[in-house]
Amino acid sequence: MLFGRSLLLLMKPKQLANVLIKILGLSICVHGFPAFVASMIGAVETLVHAMRDGHPTNVPLPYWTYSLTYLIQSTIEFIVGIFIIVRSRWLVEKLFKNEEE
Repeated sequence: MLFGRSLLLLMKPKQLANVLIKILGLSICVHGFPAFVASMIGAVETLVHAMRDGHPTNVPLPYWTYSLTYLIQSTIEFIVGIFIIVRSRWLVEKLFKNEEE
């Protein structure tokens, strides 16, 4: 544990912010990827159900719209996580625009 504390003391604020932003992006990706897989499984299940039983006429929205909404949400979440990881230095520069090193 002593090594970790001494490493943090040697890091500059911009470097620490860069690492923390990358961790944030990774956590968003980790949250978005299982949701994406679950929505794909739900979409396939809904497609199989619709092919077997046909479209029910008494529901206002078809079943697949719920899976599609979840798929779009999880895809956007995953893309935002990748963007944060890739553009972390740019975000750090925006955050520390008026501060010295």
